Amino acid sequence: MAGPTTADRGARKSAPSGPPRVPRKRKFRFLLPGRRFLLVTLALVVLVVAAGVWVVYGSKWLRVDTVSTRGTRVLTPRQVTEVAAVPLNTPLMSIDTEGIAARLRAKLPRIGAVDVVRVWPDEIRLKVTERKPEVLIEKGGKFIEVDSGGVRFATVPEAPKGVPLLELDASRSPSLRRFGPERLEREAVRVAAGLPEVIRRDTRVVRVSSYDSITLELTGDRTVAWGSSERGAAKVETLLALMKTARGAEHFDVSAPTAPVVSGS
Repeated sequence: MAGPTTADRGARKSAPSGPPRVPRKRKFRFLLPGRRFLLVTLALVVLVVAAGVWVVYGSKWLRVDTVSTRGTRVLTPRQVTEVAAVPLNTPLMSIDTEGIAARLRAKLPRIGAVDVVRVWPDEIRLKVTERKPEVLIEKGGKFIEVDSGGVRFATVPEAPKGVPLLELDASRSPSLRRFGPERLEREAVRVAAGLPEVIRRDTRVVRVSSYDSITLELTGDRTVAWGSSERGAAKVETLLALMKTARGAEHFDVSAPTAPVVSGS
């Protein structure tokens, strides 16, 4: 019987003796950018930032050229811009918007709110909201305007149309000692501010005798006993209904809105 051939012996020698080898996975290494690359990148970033700063603060393109005003009713745009005193030809980004707003509110009390807005590339816009008078207080032949917050913000020589007078007649009332004239005045303002236009335009006087005795004097010698400022919405609803059903009435009492009283004809 013939023995193994030379080829068989070579194959036997070359055959692996153990389990098959698993090829190793190659490890990928992340190479950090070189020092020169980092320096170039940093230099470019610095140049971009410097250029941006120069454009905003140093160039002539983004400087204040125009000051405009929105929202004025009684005040004039010129009054507002003069008090604002916005420095022209100044970098728009450098303008102290909060300082300008504070100056306007301090020097023009008629302004209740104001927004100072940068409008790129070269404008400062002043958005003004003026206070609205809810009642007037007559003093020395002039009229003090009072807004819904009880702020006395202006004195005018003539009474604005459609704004009732506030008359405080509580010298003998215990309410004056307990609440004080300022509190009674605020209660009257609260009543006036809550009146719908259909009633407000006929209201000539808001008279305060005590905390719970506020009276509206309307056109046509009509009066409304309002009571306190509480439950204002319910009193308005009741009064509107009474005015529709009792058109010839002269006196309305809505101090208790669920049990109103009408008298006169």
